[in-house]
Amino acid sequence: MTDDELLLQKRLTELAEKAYSRGTYTFTPFLSLAEQEVLARTERDIAHVPHDTFGGVEGAERIMVRFGSEELCGWEEPFPIQCIRMEPLNRKFADKLTHRDFLGALMNLGIDRAQLGDIIVREDAAWLFATEKIAPFVCDNLFRAKHTELRCTVTEAPPSGELFTLEPMECLVASERIDGVLSHVYHLSRSDAAELFRAGKVFLNSRTVSSGSTVLKSGDIVSLRGTGRFRYQGPQRTTKSGKLSVVVELYR
Repeated sequence: MTDDELLLQKRLTELAEKAYSRGTYTFTPFLSLAEQEVLARTERDIAHVPHDTFGGVEGAERIMVRFGSEELCGWEEPFPIQCIRMEPLNRKFADKLTHRDFLGALMNLGIDRAQLGDIIVREDAAWLFATEKIAPFVCDNLFRAKHTELRCTVTEAPPSGELFTLEPMECLVASERIDGVLSHVYHLSRSDAAELFRAGKVFLNSRTVSSGSTVLKSGDIVSLRGTGRFRYQGPQRTTKSGKLSVVVELYR
């Protein structure tokens, strides 16, 4: 592990032991995929402490860890996460804003990325999950993304229905190996895909995967850092040429 990973592992253990010894809830900030892998490596040391994870909405990639339970602490305490709706003041003159545009505007405010969860962009607005501590600051200070003036408001809950859109995609591959499926989904050469595995940019169910020969199973979530993620649904049929027709669902 790197020094940063060891420091995070120590912090996770400290939060877990604090919750266990004091009978009170403790929470991490939002964890990236790489940080979630450190959590997975720490599971054996903190297995005696009840804990669960949440990112503000089902399917969120960035998550918090809550150490403690109603049985341990004597009460139920929700995750300190708030949902912020970010929308243009004037839609007629608004830029078509991307995830990068919103994230850049937030980073320009000097906010620690760990205080922010997923940003989900839709045509009419974007939804940000943030810690309760930083949410008021975002609403009071985020006025613009790119050239578009914004209105930011805390909502009681995300809108009803799915915030994440899953777009089915059929792939013809030689096998269910992760490198072949990843290459097809993101139009990569095998050599480019191999480099991504070596660089630690490919995650399978929130853990880095270094071997492109890993075989996918139905329900697996594959993430490519900085690009996107998809859920593997499995093979549907075999073609006359012996290729597998597999289906993935892209998170949009």
